[in-house]
Amino acid sequence: MADHIAGKVIIVTGAGSGFGRLTAQKAAARGARLVCADVNEQAAEQTAVSIREAGGTAMAVAVDVTRIEDMRALVAKTLEALGVVDVLINNAGIMPLAFMADHAQAIDAWSRCIDINFRGVVNGAAAVYDAMMERGEGHIINISSIYGNHPVVGAAVYGATKAAVNYFSHAVRQEARGKIRVTLVKPTGVPTTGIGQTVVNTAGSVGIVGQNAADFRRLALQAMAGELAPEQGDPESIDYFSLQADEIADAVLYAIDQPLGVTVSDITVRATGEHYIL
Repeated sequence: MADHIAGKVIIVTGAGSGFGRLTAQKAAARGARLVCADVNEQAAEQTAVSIREAGGTAMAVAVDVTRIEDMRALVAKTLEALGVVDVLINNAGIMPLAFMADHAQAIDAWSRCIDINFRGVVNGAAAVYDAMMERGEGHIINISSIYGNHPVVGAAVYGATKAAVNYFSHAVRQEARGKIRVTLVKPTGVPTTGIGQTVVNTAGSVGIVGQNAADFRRLALQAMAGELAPEQGDPESIDYFSLQADEIADAVLYAIDQPLGVTVSDITVRATGEHYIL
């Protein structure tokens, strides 16, 4: 089968840590040339160094995705250094789950959430749009969430940003008329990505589990205590409890690794045993 990843120039935002770093490393291991973008320049450089030490090609760029000037500069630097932008992965994001009653504590985090999760995606798409359209080929991958599928308590702002990303992505795909492929990747909960550290009120997770809250709490406590059954930690088991970041990164690579005439427009990835998540 043809390899549609090797040689591609891929920009990853939020590449300085967690899921962004892992995705960049996995893409580089497949032969892609990576541009690691992050608001933390040192962290972005650490990702790029890890790729180069493994024999890959990577450069780091300091970027605040909420600033269109930064995103345009990122694309300009990529074009100057590598000649093309094949794929933009809009990964940077935060998840400040909280109830409206938490507004006093959450309002600043919510503002950042809107700016990073949605404005950042818009800025990224705008920054690469002209170059991709002129070339007649490009791919934008937006990391969304199942929280964007329908409203739930505890996620009014976070879920709204992801719903906006969903709407925006499909509209851009239609406007680009196939010259730019657009993919939405919607993970369920993936504890190892680090995004959970941005939650304001942990009780806000109740909305996505709904009537299964008791099951979720029981399983979560068992997981924290190391008391899950072996099959619940085994991805080869139907009782697999929770996804690992690797499985989401592999879904991103799957979307990239398609012939030009094929667009994977939506991917929702769940652990089979996550019956407690709506």
